[in-house]
Amino acid sequence: MGRGRKDKPFYEGVTITDIGAEGKAVARVDDVVIFTTHVIPGDVVDLQVTKKRTKYMEARVTRVISESPDRVPAFCEHFEVCGGCKWQFLPYEKQLFYKQKQVSDQLRRIGRIELPEITPILGSAKTTFYRNKLEFGFSNKRWLTHEEIGTGLEYLNLNALGFHIPGLFDKIIDINKCWLQGDPSNEIRNFIKNYANENDLDFFDRRIQSGLLRNIIVRTSTTGDVMLIVCFFSEQKENRENLLAAIAAEFPQITSLMYVINGKGNDTITDQEILVYKGNDHILEEMEGLKFKIGPKSFYQTNSEQAYELYKVAREFAGLKGDEVVYDLYTGTGTIANFIARGVQKVVGIEYVPEAILDAHVNSELNGISNTGFFAGDMKKILTSDFIARNGHPDVIITDPPRAGMDEEVIKTILEAAPEKVVYVSCNPATQARDLALMDEFYQVTRIQPVDMFPHTHHVENVVLLERRGV
Repeated sequence: MGRGRKDKPFYEGVTITDIGAEGKAVARVDDVVIFTTHVIPGDVVDLQVTKKRTKYMEARVTRVISESPDRVPAFCEHFEVCGGCKWQFLPYEKQLFYKQKQVSDQLRRIGRIELPEITPILGSAKTTFYRNKLEFGFSNKRWLTHEEIGTGLEYLNLNALGFHIPGLFDKIIDINKCWLQGDPSNEIRNFIKNYANENDLDFFDRRIQSGLLRNIIVRTSTTGDVMLIVCFFSEQKENRENLLAAIAAEFPQITSLMYVINGKGNDTITDQEILVYKGNDHILEEMEGLKFKIGPKSFYQTNSEQAYELYKVAREFAGLKGDEVVYDLYTGTGTIANFIARGVQKVVGIEYVPEAILDAHVNSELNGISNTGFFAGDMKKILTSDFIARNGHPDVIITDPPRAGMDEEVIKTILEAAPEKVVYVSCNPATQARDLALMDEFYQVTRIQPVDMFPHTHHVENVVLLERRGV
């Protein structure tokens, strides 16, 4: 039943019935769809509408009247305040169900093309401590919980090292234990925070852009390597060197201890000089006996073990026989390219980030692979008919674009090249569906395999095999 202002109604006793795009919970009142968060199907709640649109509304939950029988206790103390792991209260088998449904709904609703049966989603063997990379930010004005505010106490130390509060660029929630990355990630973060407090080091002020400590990046690998990048906002040589020396002494298992002085307006370090304090300038990952060099700016799938399962699917879909020329678009550090290279005649990899292409070359050399070629630059400018004429006609194209999907010019070139098969790996089924529709006249989708890379989130990877019509 609704009551309240006409423009912002309030609804009582509404049952959550589904989970939709971007992981939002879905309810229906008087045939109007309402999107909300922090609840799951089966919950009965009161909803205050916050936004009204022509075809839907958005609302916040003001009270949970009764909980869904599917609900399980969240395992993280920061749940619902931290922006990550929003599906902790949903059993993992239900998470997989809704991810599979998301892939199906988006491919059918957006793509509007003929599709084969979707193979059951591949779940992740690890549902906690599965990430190999995390970034934590410093703040001198940490986020206070409603409970802390309610005490009326004045907090003298508001320093924090943790994650951004969603939608608030200057607020950081102080993280005690994160369940996403294994040892020694939590230990490193807490040691740095305690050392900084004990030695009066300035935590970053994100509003006025001042302070010493800006953020840290922790990368780990299945080989046991650990990389830590400490990002300083300003250069205070003595404080910087003392902190890095303390970290090195406390954590001898760190194989790559690096730092950067980043005084610009945002946290990205891809355009900054990253310096080695101790150890190597990279870590190594391993997959099927292949070694992959990962530098501080390199992209690598953040769930290493599940990435192996993803790449095996891509390789199987490609159906390689040994004599193919394969193009690996958005190759990153050449992981897929090198992973399949021993089973084909030649692999051509293209990637926007020059540093990643340097790593791709190194990864081929590291593994004694000589049949790969890598090129850096804007995909739509590099992948042209002249480029294909110089590097060989592709029998198979594997493409793994960013969330925005492929540029129409890239799709046009793929269609002109007319490879027998296209294997499309996507982290966003919505943009993947859009691209599949653009290719539908010439390519038929014959296989679909969702893969869960990110347990406790709504994100899902999806692999699609397209085969040229009339072959």
